[in-house]
Amino acid sequence: MTHRLFQGVAGAADRTQQLAFCSLYSDSRSRQQAAAGDTLHEECGVAAIYNHPDAARQIYLSLYALQHRGQESAGIATADGHHLANIKGMGLVSEIFTDDVLQKLPGHMAIGHTRYSTTGDSALLNAQPIRVDSTKGLIAIAHNGNLVNLASLRSRLERAGAYFQTTSDSEIIVQLIAHSSAGSLVDSIADSLSQVEGAFSIVMMTRDRIFAARDPRGFRPLSMGRMKNPDGGDAIVFASESCAFDLLRAEFVRDILPGELVMVSEDGVTSRQYASGIPQSSCIFEHVYFARPDSRIFGRWVQESRDQMGRQLARESGVPADVVVPVPDSGVTAALGYAEESGVPFRLGLIRNHYVGRTFIEPEQRVRDFGVRLKLNPVRNLLEGKRVVLIDDSIIRGTTSRKIVRMVRGAGAKEVHLRISCPPTISPCFYGVDTPRKQELIAANQSIEEIRRFIEADSLAYLSLDGLLQSVQDKEKVGYCTACYTGNYPTQWVDVEEILPAGAVL
Repeated sequence: MTHRLFQGVAGAADRTQQLAFCSLYSDSRSRQQAAAGDTLHEECGVAAIYNHPDAARQIYLSLYALQHRGQESAGIATADGHHLANIKGMGLVSEIFTDDVLQKLPGHMAIGHTRYSTTGDSALLNAQPIRVDSTKGLIAIAHNGNLVNLASLRSRLERAGAYFQTTSDSEIIVQLIAHSSAGSLVDSIADSLSQVEGAFSIVMMTRDRIFAARDPRGFRPLSMGRMKNPDGGDAIVFASESCAFDLLRAEFVRDILPGELVMVSEDGVTSRQYASGIPQSSCIFEHVYFARPDSRIFGRWVQESRDQMGRQLARESGVPADVVVPVPDSGVTAALGYAEESGVPFRLGLIRNHYVGRTFIEPEQRVRDFGVRLKLNPVRNLLEGKRVVLIDDSIIRGTTSRKIVRMVRGAGAKEVHLRISCPPTISPCFYGVDTPRKQELIAANQSIEEIRRFIEADSLAYLSLDGLLQSVQDKEKVGYCTACYTGNYPTQWVDVEEILPAGAVL
């Protein structure tokens, strides 16, 4: 059983409502068991809109488009100039927000969030937006990313009298704003953002204004768009990925710059650069896996990046073969690029069941093994007797890759050559990606030949780091964070124990 939390909703006291359905993502136990899987999990998605008569519904649609970035919890906060209401819950966007619920969220501005926890307990209290009534007024915040200096900031704030409602690092930003000595709210926000270290793309809302900001290194994507209202005038929208604008029929305007704070009010859109001169280090794994291929992030189309990754992979490690087969869905675009570059036919030799959710409900290994077979099924007539190049986006622990290789070989493949469209993952991420510890990353502890033997492939090759960087570069020359492949972190090194695991409670 899962719940919704109502805060500031007209005609109702703040309360928690029990829902009549059971969600796969409704408690920390399923979250911890999901972490046993062999993939990197999405971070979060944020969205905001100003000046639309049905703001809540537009954010609902935006979160639907961003659902791939987090399936654990979701929330929407709205404001009308006088009141600020917030409803959030555990589960999928469609489970939490029915028509009746959306009608309880009036207002011409709204922010929203869909979450996969990386720091803080997976529980309703940590679902976002987080709503705080502070000395600077009522503020709601939605945050994508991870702060690396949260322990010291939290201790300092608690000594100053701050009372935390949640175990999420996102609330630290609001508490910094509340305790800032700056005169205006905008100055307080800028002052607060300059104190936090790590990754954050955030949207915030007061009763009458919307704010959007990115950290000075630009780890996480955040874009601004514009859409026509049905009764005239324009609405300003923000989203983690531009694919949300497509659903709203909004026009992409630009990316929020690293270190930029944008404010939208009745006076229009204003911007200030609260930090500058810091090298950009955007997360390269957004292009490898996280972002949807129909999104434009960091100034570049994701589809184009993945196509180039596949082409470069074919140039670096081509092998005689009969078919190129992607591991769906994350390997499809790179496999298309590989096939076109190599001249080997592309075939959908593995079919994914899109109606299977997370399969790590039971802790027994036998159930987790069966989960891969639930999600993927080989097409025997395309694989039997063939030399197969299997394309995937990454190998984390190696266990899932081994199951897939066995599945393809069991369908009659004569040879199975695994090609990975990024370099070996050797280090955990501190910036909002839920990665295993270093000792659990197979590439951090074994050579490529040892990994090949473990996954039982005839050959194994990764895309080189230079090849990956070449695949994602364009005229803007964006700087990327590649710490997961190199162990070289763009911020001061922080011990992994200082980053609270997703199941921890302070």
